[in-house]
Amino acid sequence: MGMIGGVIGSVFGALFGERRNVVAETVEVFRENAEAGAGRAAEHRARVLAQFAAEMARERRGGWDRFIDGLNRLPRPMMAFGTLGLIGAAMADPAWFSERMAGLALVPEPLWWLMGAIVSFYFGARMQAHGQGFERAVVAALAQAPAPPGPRPRAGPATTATPDPNAALEDWRRTQP
Repeated sequence: MGMIGGVIGSVFGALFGERRNVVAETVEVFRENAEAGAGRAAEHRARVLAQFAAEMARERRGGWDRFIDGLNRLPRPMMAFGTLGLIGAAMADPAWFSERMAGLALVPEPLWWLMGAIVSFYFGARMQAHGQGFERAVVAALAQAPAPPGPRPRAGPATTATPDPNAALEDWRRTQP
């Protein structure tokens, strides 16, 4: 009986006071420990959510800034709803609509080009400003984020080498007073 207990104990549990489970350790070679995997996944999700929260954090603004931001959001919906309104007006009163379109036909072409440039620059500048603001927020969040766990990259010859000097630039600098 003692021998069978020792064999079973060595395979499934405690042998000589050790708390090992040889079967579980062998299975973990071929299949991930579900509890440990769930813990790692939860930790990973928490880190990802913390990074997203840092990227999407907005600074608190005053009432005037919020009002101006609200005004800046109006042109696109107004243009979309205005176009739908024009379609509705054309169906409701075609004579009135044709008179207005005849008036638009009298607008000189350079004025249309100017209006197109103003609208394009307005929306282009807004898009660029929002994109750059988002990039600045992401860079700031990444600068404050802790380093990810794991092995750090080793410094190699590529990271310690100085860049090659620009010979043409050096010649130009020497000729300048």
